[in-house]
Amino acid sequence: MEVKTSLLDNMIGVGDMVLLEPLNEDSFIENLRKRFDHNEIYTYIGSVVISMNPYRSLPIFTPEKVEEYRNRNFYELSPHIYALADEAYRSLRDQDKDQCILITGESGAGKTEASKLVMSYVAAVCGKGQEVNKVKEQLLQSNPVLEAFGNAKTVRNDNSSRFGKYMDIEFDFKGDPLGGVISNYLLEKSRVCKQPRGERNFHIFYQLLSGASGDTLTKLKLDRDFSKYNYLSLDSATVSGLDDAASFRTVRNAMQIVGFMEDEVQSVLELVAAVLKLGNIEFKPESRVNGFDESRVKDKNDLKEMCELLGIEQSVLERAFSYRTVEAKMEKVSTTLNVAQAYYARDALAKNLYSRLFSWLVTRINESIKAQAKTRHKVMGVLDIYGFEIFEDNSFEQFIINYCNEKLQQIFIELTLREEQEEYVREGIEWTNIEYFNNAVICDLIENNQNGILAMLDEECLRPGTVTDDTFLDKLNTICAEHQHFESRLSKNSKFLTDHSLPHSCFRIQHYAGKVLYRVEGFVDKNNDLLYRDLSQAMYKATHSLMRQLFPEGNPAKVNLKRPPTAGFQFKASVGGLMRNLQTKNPNYIRCIKPNDKKASHIFTDSLVCHQVRYLGLMENVRVRRAGYAFRQPYEPCLERYKMLCRQTWPHWRGPARDGVEVLLIDCSVPAEEFAYGRSKIFIRNPRTLFTLEERRRACLQDLATLIQKIYRGWKCRTHFILLKKSQVVVAAWYRRYAQQKKYEKIKRATLVMQSFTRGWKARKILRQLKYEKRCKEAVTTIAAYWHGTEVRREYRKFFRANAGKKIYCFIIQRIMQKYFLGLKTTMPSMSPIDNTWSAQPYSFLEGAHTELRRIFHFWRCKKHRGQFTEEKKAVYEEKLEASEIFKDKKALYPSSVSQPFKGDYLEIQKNPKYQKLNSAVEEKVLLADVVNKINRANGKGSPRLFLLTKSNFVLADQKTGQVKASVPLPDLTSVSVSTQSDGFFALKLKEGSASAAKGDFLLSSEHLIEIITKLHRTGTTAADKDQINIDISDEFLVQFKQDKVCVKFIQGGPKNGTSAACKRKNNRLLEVSVPSSP
Repeated sequence: MEVKTSLLDNMIGVGDMVLLEPLNEDSFIENLRKRFDHNEIYTYIGSVVISMNPYRSLPIFTPEKVEEYRNRNFYELSPHIYALADEAYRSLRDQDKDQCILITGESGAGKTEASKLVMSYVAAVCGKGQEVNKVKEQLLQSNPVLEAFGNAKTVRNDNSSRFGKYMDIEFDFKGDPLGGVISNYLLEKSRVCKQPRGERNFHIFYQLLSGASGDTLTKLKLDRDFSKYNYLSLDSATVSGLDDAASFRTVRNAMQIVGFMEDEVQSVLELVAAVLKLGNIEFKPESRVNGFDESRVKDKNDLKEMCELLGIEQSVLERAFSYRTVEAKMEKVSTTLNVAQAYYARDALAKNLYSRLFSWLVTRINESIKAQAKTRHKVMGVLDIYGFEIFEDNSFEQFIINYCNEKLQQIFIELTLREEQEEYVREGIEWTNIEYFNNAVICDLIENNQNGILAMLDEECLRPGTVTDDTFLDKLNTICAEHQHFESRLSKNSKFLTDHSLPHSCFRIQHYAGKVLYRVEGFVDKNNDLLYRDLSQAMYKATHSLMRQLFPEGNPAKVNLKRPPTAGFQFKASVGGLMRNLQTKNPNYIRCIKPNDKKASHIFTDSLVCHQVRYLGLMENVRVRRAGYAFRQPYEPCLERYKMLCRQTWPHWRGPARDGVEVLLIDCSVPAEEFAYGRSKIFIRNPRTLFTLEERRRACLQDLATLIQKIYRGWKCRTHFILLKKSQVVVAAWYRRYAQQKKYEKIKRATLVMQSFTRGWKARKILRQLKYEKRCKEAVTTIAAYWHGTEVRREYRKFFRANAGKKIYCFIIQRIMQKYFLGLKTTMPSMSPIDNTWSAQPYSFLEGAHTELRRIFHFWRCKKHRGQFTEEKKAVYEEKLEASEIFKDKKALYPSSVSQPFKGDYLEIQKNPKYQKLNSAVEEKVLLADVVNKINRANGKGSPRLFLLTKSNFVLADQKTGQVKASVPLPDLTSVSVSTQSDGFFALKLKEGSASAAKGDFLLSSEHLIEIITKLHRTGTTAADKDQINIDISDEFLVQFKQDKVCVKFIQGGPKNGTSAACKRKNNRLLEVSVPSSP
């Protein structure tokens, strides 16, 4: 029996939604989820393919898969986009029917990838040959070019198509491709000037800056840094997974394959660079005599470079940005542009330049890929266009996109019903009218030539007087107020007056996919899409090879005063032409669905999928398909699949397949109202009937499998028994031979054992005799040796008794010393100089050696430790050592200063710009810089001063201004007086009669007293020409203030004095310093 696969075999969920039971929105979503979780991303609705974006690579698009689906029936294998592509291609090739494949879905749902898969499948299965392969390659390579210039990164999709594309692929009578024609719809040119947060401009800008060579960028006057261009958004300039440099190389190669000349590629890149330069042009206002502001270009460098790229005189373009000329009949009126109007003109020029360049690219590609033969061609159209869009803020773009989807939904319903009706007529089945929602009323609301929204928008744009978005909304409220699918807050229908979800500046349309709220702001401007005539004429004057083709209206010899058609009018005409084209072809549908907003695999968001199912009208599609007969199948495969359910048709039916199916259904007791016989197909009305047949088929297959297993097991057991019987004879013969061999070997081994025991007994007997003789000889020798030893020891004792004690003592002492030194080796303390541990003294006679070894080891490790010091660290330790010699056990403040490092420059005088003037006044290197308090004898209060110490003098300066108050050479300093307590007061006593002593000594206080006095003492000691500075430590000393000497006395204060020392004047001759008691 020949085994064939089917859509119903090994089915995960339901492969065709027409067979789904029960049919409701929840079961529809659950079926999609179940299949998605098992990597089944394709599901059918009759002949419609639902495609879920997996956001990862799946092994279902290999060349082997292409061959698997090639020339197979649509329902023969599991759902796949290749099945639809193969069905369309075979219908075109074999039945001479023009085909169209309509791919719809929202951004990020995988429409572009689906169109690539369709085209790659068709390219793989059609004919071969050098010319055919060239055409196929050109058709496939047109995609990278259009993606670079028409796709961009959005928050929903890293490679989102920002234009609609329809490609007609033309084939000859054999089914080989001859060429194609591409049509584009509504490029989102507003993205050129402004991108939403988290999105990018079109790919080509980033690819050019990332992938072009340095010479190319120099010729184009560009820099590789994205941040230098106002039109490029920086928050998403780089996208993970997108290599802009590699993509640029791919685009250059694709343009070469499609047929672009090198000078054409260079011209295109120059226009892209010009758009970037155009975005950097900024304007400033300039007042005129008449009181009006006129715009002027701020920095003319970018304007100059742009004019050089396009071959335009700079003055011409600069004037076009400052003035606007309006022509009416024979009159010309020139008006100035303010800054806002200049920016509007700049952005309008950028958008028009880029959109016209894109249209030129499409036209140029069409010239390369168009069919050369003049004979009639078969055509397969592939439509990749935006899906229905419902955002938080919907504007003019969403309005016309949704209008296009309304038209596609209308033609989808009409063509689906027509296909159903044609099949019923072809098969001789009675046609019954199917009730469905007809969205023609919505299309009429938008496109009616008199009262349609687009017609009213054009009327507002063309009428004289003040035209605003609000006047347009007023007109809608007046004319469309009573329409059942139109809602507005200010309409005559009062039921919306209390609807606070409907703002005043918005209107709402009830589309087939749901209600959409549109904000009228920008509708009029976007529909006008005006480019000032001065800019068109300036572009026409350019010497660039493409500019005259892009701006033909700028020709002064062909001035057309007629207003150009609006964007809405052009799009309506394009959609009308597209609909007429689609109605002449047999439609095939691919509905793309995005499973989540995170662009991540294995995530299925029910609410998001449900929203897309609604606006794609998939439930409506299933209901239309099921309104007649849910399942139909040719008689031959139907009989082949279910023939085992009837004894008369199993295993082979002799006769026509239709008769066999009739016998089968009668035998299975299927009610007559559940099926109908066509000319070549059986039609089944209810999916339950089909599933009942499938259940009975599965049960019958299990019974057949059991029968086959029983027969196979009987044959296998009989064959096994015969084999065992033959084997038994062979095994018995071999066993008898084996048993005799074993018996002989056993006798042989026993004989050898007896021989070995006999030989061993004889050998052991001889060995015992030899051992006895040997023991006798050894006994005699041992007795002789003992006797000789006794004699020798008797003689030796006479000499040993005199020196034995001394020798034993020395030996024991030697062993103790050896053990002591070996013990030191294992118990040696660490190399840290502050580690005071040492092993215990084992014996009292080793006390001297124990102490000396400890001292030697300490000195040795101190020397090792000092050897690791750098010069700076040595100096620090020397200062600390000197401070210890001066203050240890003399000054109560000293212990707290031990752990504090001597920093020296506490003011960072070299780096602080505040002290730059003071730093320049001090010529020598500053050894110490700190803030001190200079004590006033009049009241005992302190004034902050900057204290600087160099090798030759010390300086006192004002803390705020940095002005030098006193500079004293160190030779004039005789001594320093401090107290024994924990205060920071010290007196610098100067040599009598010196110039520095004119104002007397200095009484200062500092938080770093120990460091200051140590450095003063050290500096005075190291200088050869200076006397050593004396340090006087006493709680009472005299200080010379000009002509008077004042006694400074330090006393212990109570808790009321706080935590710091306080100085008070007692009389003219006494200053008393209260020092807090130590805790």
